[in-house]
Amino acid sequence: MRKLLFAAASLIALAAPVHAQPNDLRAAVAEDYRQNLAELFDHFHRNPELSGRETRTAARMAQELRLLGYDVTTGVGGTGVVAVMRNGTGPTVLMRADMDGLPLQERSGLANASTVRQVDSAGVEQPVMHACGHDVHITALVGAARQMRARRANWSGTLVLIAQPAEETISGARAMMQDGLYTRFPKPDYALAFHVAADGPAGLIEVPETIVASSSDRVTIRVNGVGTHGAYPHLGVDPVLVASQIVVSLQSIVSRSINPLEGAVVTVGSIHGGVKANIIPEHVDLDLTVRSDNQAVRDELLADIARVARGTALAHGVPEDRLPVVTPSATETTPPTINDPATARRVREAIAARMGADRLFEMPRTGMGAEDFAYFVTPDTGVRGVYMGVGGTPPAELATAPGHHSPLFRIQPEPSVTAGVEAMVVAAEALMPRG
Repeated sequence: MRKLLFAAASLIALAAPVHAQPNDLRAAVAEDYRQNLAELFDHFHRNPELSGRETRTAARMAQELRLLGYDVTTGVGGTGVVAVMRNGTGPTVLMRADMDGLPLQERSGLANASTVRQVDSAGVEQPVMHACGHDVHITALVGAARQMRARRANWSGTLVLIAQPAEETISGARAMMQDGLYTRFPKPDYALAFHVAADGPAGLIEVPETIVASSSDRVTIRVNGVGTHGAYPHLGVDPVLVASQIVVSLQSIVSRSINPLEGAVVTVGSIHGGVKANIIPEHVDLDLTVRSDNQAVRDELLADIARVARGTALAHGVPEDRLPVVTPSATETTPPTINDPATARRVREAIAARMGADRLFEMPRTGMGAEDFAYFVTPDTGVRGVYMGVGGTPPAELATAPGHHSPLFRIQPEPSVTAGVEAMVVAAEALMPRG
């Protein structure tokens, strides 16, 4: 019955589209939020799914977009959804929203807090919540799809919408590209996306002109030793000691090998080794995240990690045939996300003109978070990208707002979703003007 009611409501909304006049966009989006998007956001927030396992989310996205008249394909790069609308000649613009949640037990105190549990890719049951705002992103994508359909008189070209899986493991965008996103479907001239920001004022929009997010590489190091009794350390080679020294020495890469004017991070987030106090184990495992803002620094960091691990092991007498094994992940990796400056200025100017300059804000980067949207706009693709930020917290609450990936994470959905819809529509219409 719920599915039938949902379908009927969606068909009513399709039959009576919002007004297509340019100066009516904000009112139309606000009305759509009241009629459709508020319920949709609530559904997504209550029903998050883990990376690569977003089957119900993908099905709902596909259903929503089909009801709006888009040509929809599912199962792209796993659970990815691609929707296409052709509207005459002109550029092709891609809009992307990520849809996965995180393995956290929600403690936001919200009435619609997630109680979902799901088995992850390793077979372990986990609590799941939207602790990074991806529920905002996919809700806004549906809202933008509805507005773009209603406003076809205002633009000319081809619109490609994608609901992307597995952003949290920085693997979903690459999987969609490997599954033919730019060959099976119209290749975009421009790509657009946004991320809601818990540390930004609700409803305001940021359009950086260059770097948006850092590269990210997961690197594992197996530090081998020679096991023995803990009371006779001279009979073996202690990998706990070697691993400890490697952790300390890795910090010298950023402080002494990388230009101090360049951004770089090497964090050892996990150390596992040993089973008992009086046993020197045979190996210790380290798990690292490595961040940079350009490819040259990224390459240097990865090479230096291997150099430090090998050199430290040799200095502690690890045999040549038991030197550390350094393994960069083939899946949890992404280049930096860098906006095309000219296109970003064009989008920013359009937002200022259409939505008002007071809807824009600027915020300095405070960390080196990563974002796999980068795969859609790497230099070799020729696609010009603009990745925006949308504030999600009332200004009075910014000082105490929980951060992303926190079980306390919460944003204000209405201004976040509606600002995201408006910004994406204004940007797309600026990039696909009707001559």
